[in-house]
Amino acid sequence: MAKRKIKRKTARKIHKKRRRHFLLRREILLLFLTLALLGTGFYLKQKIGFYYAMYFNRFTHKKLSNTEAEEDRINGIIADYADKTFGMDVSHYQRKEDIEWDSLTIANRSIPIKFVVLRATMGNRSADKHFAEFWKLSKKNSLIRGAYHFYRADEDPVMQANNFLANVKLESGDLPPILDIEKIPRRKSTRKLLDDLKIWCRIVEETYGKKPIIYTYYHYYKDFLRGEFEGYPIWLANYNNVPQPSPDDDWDIWQFTENGIVYGINTKVDLNVYNGSLWSLKRMTLD
Repeated sequence: MAKRKIKRKTARKIHKKRRRHFLLRREILLLFLTLALLGTGFYLKQKIGFYYAMYFNRFTHKKLSNTEAEEDRINGIIADYADKTFGMDVSHYQRKEDIEWDSLTIANRSIPIKFVVLRATMGNRSADKHFAEFWKLSKKNSLIRGAYHFYRADEDPVMQANNFLANVKLESGDLPPILDIEKIPRRKSTRKLLDDLKIWCRIVEETYGKKPIIYTYYHYYKDFLRGEFEGYPIWLANYNNVPQPSPDDDWDIWQFTENGIVYGINTKVDLNVYNGSLWSLKRMTLD
């Protein structure tokens, strides 16, 4: 009798052990199948979305054109800076319905767009009405993104900095904050303007830990800003038929046209070239 009891106990232990192993193997198999189904579903979702966009929701691209001289100038810059990194900047002047972000990602055609800069805020209190939506879409479509503040020369630098910080939440991988200064003040001196610009930069730099990028036109920079912002990344606009935005100054980004034609956008946009590789541009972004 004792031997039978021992055998029964041993058999029950073996049975329980086998059952645990069976259940464990079943759970592992179910987990594997679940992951496989999720992966397949995600893959099919991407494929279905791609083919749906290509064949059923195709973006109708308007036939935009430039003068022959402007087209030759733009194509020449693209060819000369083929080893650099191209981007564009967008604001509410580009309507939401004029941009098909999926098409922009799928087929950039001849211009390899890698970054987009969006107007976020203006002056003491104003904000771009499309910024929040464009900001999310640019990240969703794997573009390096940047946000700029349009500085109103006669308004308060502290309020303008706070306006930018309240509306823009930069993340790791985004470009540093960007300050756009184009206008001459009517109610203050140039010296006061420069001091105010430095206040804006200091407030924003203390928040993000990186010097803001300074954007302006070449002649504005030459006449008012040169020598005042040493160590800051410089973004110059120059639409003339020149090989670079400034013959005398170091520069990081060149806005070389306001007549850019990009597949996926039904209006002309500002085109820019970063004076470096994509890897170098990523090094400029926030940690």
